Amino acid sequence: MNIENKFARFMRNTGPARFLIPAGLILIIFGIILLGFKTDNYVETVGKVTKVEQYIDHNDENTQTVYDVDFDYTVDGVKYSSSFDGLGKAYNVGDEIKVFYDPADPQKTTNAKTGIFGPIAIGLGALAVVGGVLSAVKAFRKSKELDEQIKAEGGSLSIDPLPKEQLTEYYVSYDGQMLKPGYTVEDAARNTVYEAKMEKNALVGNRHFVFTDLRRGTTEEHEVGHTLTQSFSDELFSAKSSFKFDGENIWDVLHARGIRIQTNLTSKFPNMVYTVGRNGRFMATVETSGKYVHEEDAAEHKLNIPVGRYYYRVWTNETDLADLFLTVFAISETEQAVVE
Repeated sequence: MNIENKFARFMRNTGPARFLIPAGLILIIFGIILLGFKTDNYVETVGKVTKVEQYIDHNDENTQTVYDVDFDYTVDGVKYSSSFDGLGKAYNVGDEIKVFYDPADPQKTTNAKTGIFGPIAIGLGALAVVGGVLSAVKAFRKSKELDEQIKAEGGSLSIDPLPKEQLTEYYVSYDGQMLKPGYTVEDAARNTVYEAKMEKNALVGNRHFVFTDLRRGTTEEHEVGHTLTQSFSDELFSAKSSFKFDGENIWDVLHARGIRIQTNLTSKFPNMVYTVGRNGRFMATVETSGKYVHEEDAAEHKLNIPVGRYYYRVWTNETDLADLFLTVFAISETEQAVVE
């Protein structure tokens, strides 16, 4: 059954919020804890190191040598002893060490004042929480606007695909060019009906494509940026890939054209199946394919494993392939299994 991935869309679009809000709350709590150990009134003095223990601190990223230091210091003629653990700076017995003590209780010491770190942590945390809430509101608002746009067009939020036998089949393939890779669309007779050639590649900046509808004799030039993937907390549904298409986010371009994509998460492995709708009405079924998209034509190709990116089979009754190709192009270039 084809379903719109509302959960996946929610998880992906609220990724920034789900990162910022918890991070902000942690900062706020940390700041409050720092305020509880406020040391602004602590007095600085100098201690004398009496004992040093050196050891290796192992953590997930690296190892470092740290030191546990015992020391003596004097306040108003009274001698006190204390210690600092896990110092990164090396000390030897007899060295002087900077000490801050509580004048109300000189036995309480620290090697650094908290100063304004507490208020700063609380302030940064508050900003993160506000930013996360605004991000979540924006995500909900955008989703609601898209749904209302479809309803206004008289369409459905859930698109049922038409049987493939009632549709025309096309094949979308990577054109095999290494330096300037593009795509071709062929009909069942292997005639090229649409193509997207890369005229200019670029490691940095936009790539220049020429989209040509060979049946209609129309040509369009487009600037295509490189794919950018954002991931929050390394969650599957938080990974969001996009690229700029003529200066705009590709998913915003498709949404503006009324296009929505439903992903069949129960597809027969290893295929992924996408149902594409426009203004709430069925537009096409897109299925990942193997390198040989005409695999039924030759026995040696029948066992070819679908590879996902670059190769697709498309079933549609559309005669203008521009929007449909752009949709497949977006899925392919962003390497997304779960799309908008």
